[in-house]
Amino acid sequence: MGLKGSMYNGISGIRAHSQAMSIIGNNLANGSTIGFKGARTSFEDTFYSTVNTGGGIGQVGHGVGIASIYGDFKQGPFEPSSEATNVAIGGKGFFTVRHPDTDATFYTRAGNFIFNKQGVLTDPHGYVVQGWKVNPNSESGKPDTIGTPTDIKLDRFQSPPVRTSEIAMNVNLSSKAEDKCNVTGQPFFSLHQTWNGKNNPPLPADRYAFQNTIKTFDESGTSHDLTIYFDPVKDNTVTTDAAGNRVYEFIVTVPPNEDGRTIGGTALKTTSAAGLLMTGTMTFNPRGEMIGMSSFSLKAGATGGMQNLNNWTPSPMSDSGKPIFTANFLGKADANLATDAKANPITLDFGLSNGSNPPTWSTPTTADASAVGTALSKIPNFTTPKRSASYSTSYDTGNARNSQSQNGYGAGFLQAVEVDRDGVVTGRYSNGQVLDLYVLTLANFNNQYGLRREGSNLFSKTRDSGPALTGRAGTGPLGSIASNKLEQSNVDVGDEMVKLITTQRGFQANSKAITTADQLLGELIQLKR
Repeated sequence: MGLKGSMYNGISGIRAHSQAMSIIGNNLANGSTIGFKGARTSFEDTFYSTVNTGGGIGQVGHGVGIASIYGDFKQGPFEPSSEATNVAIGGKGFFTVRHPDTDATFYTRAGNFIFNKQGVLTDPHGYVVQGWKVNPNSESGKPDTIGTPTDIKLDRFQSPPVRTSEIAMNVNLSSKAEDKCNVTGQPFFSLHQTWNGKNNPPLPADRYAFQNTIKTFDESGTSHDLTIYFDPVKDNTVTTDAAGNRVYEFIVTVPPNEDGRTIGGTALKTTSAAGLLMTGTMTFNPRGEMIGMSSFSLKAGATGGMQNLNNWTPSPMSDSGKPIFTANFLGKADANLATDAKANPITLDFGLSNGSNPPTWSTPTTADASAVGTALSKIPNFTTPKRSASYSTSYDTGNARNSQSQNGYGAGFLQAVEVDRDGVVTGRYSNGQVLDLYVLTLANFNNQYGLRREGSNLFSKTRDSGPALTGRAGTGPLGSIASNKLEQSNVDVGDEMVKLITTQRGFQANSKAITTADQLLGELIQLKR
């Protein structure tokens, strides 16, 4: 090969070490770049020439070249952030972003995302973060997604109102309470008969033992106070059973001026029954445990006085075995029954439900409330009473509300956005609701080393990397999401400094090979003298 070939070998070594030095310099320059993944250089020897030697055939090398420049995709450390939309991936995967002008898709580990003035989640260069929309009717533990990945954009700055459709109330009704409301001949409906929606108040304060008020909401998000009155039945004319069970009567009411029901052209708010939505009884055994319940609602086609007990029939039941009463706060015509689509049916839960399928009233089922009279045996009950873990009681303590809840709420405005470990983007609203909005799209590749670096912390897929395999965080090989965190560069400065030294020495050694070969050529030239 000769001395001249030796110089070219040195040149190849200088060139290779120069490229390696560029890789190291780039790593060190990006030591503080969010989500940066370093690279490493591998050398390889190049082709060989065959020469004859005393021992046979030998080979002489022709220098060095770059075998590969591979990315280093190990996990970088996390740093805290005050932005909820600054997110990091713990494990495998890349965030997916879209170029806003070309629609080209790129992938990144840098999760320094923020919402721009249009409410679109973007990276610092305006690339739009991709995610799946959430099905608002998801019933599983994790929110279901809809369609294909799309731009994450806040278009739900307001949470719409939801009308109340269920009320749950756990009360203790004292077994020693005094019977304050007793109408002759109707001991189980004395509260019902005493109520007068034309008076203010409709029920005098000395005519009931206990009352509890809960706030409910109509379709427009307007709140309404719903009050349930209770009074024990201790009339001596009541025919009791041998078991010694005791009974409380109750009525469910709203302010009479807010009662928008209409029956047969008669506005309920103009009658004495204004605001009276349900009447019924609660039965307790001697231990104070609730064992029975009845409820009556105003029937369609009621005639005569709306408060007449023959116009009140056993209430319909929900599929879960709870009685239903119907409110109408918006004044829609003839919206008085739970079966009427224009009405606002609400289930009432005192902690006792009907376990039969379908849920029905026990036999004998009275045609209307007027047939009950003073006979405890004529009060209908659930066919299969089933107590929940939290049920109303009648213990020897004072009247008390133990808990209550309802599922309606008014309109609310977006106050904050959060991201959980599964990549679910949720919005917190002023009405207390937390709504799932999007799920971040993560991508993985069969050969991540085949990805092309595009700058700006972006990668693009290539034929070598294979197609992007998208999925949700925490599924398959994909890692979890850390909110209020940013992944730092994975460059180890100490490691790079050692490589810097060895590369420098390699560069120097190759330069010495060139200068030495030059000196030898000089000696050859001197032979002519």
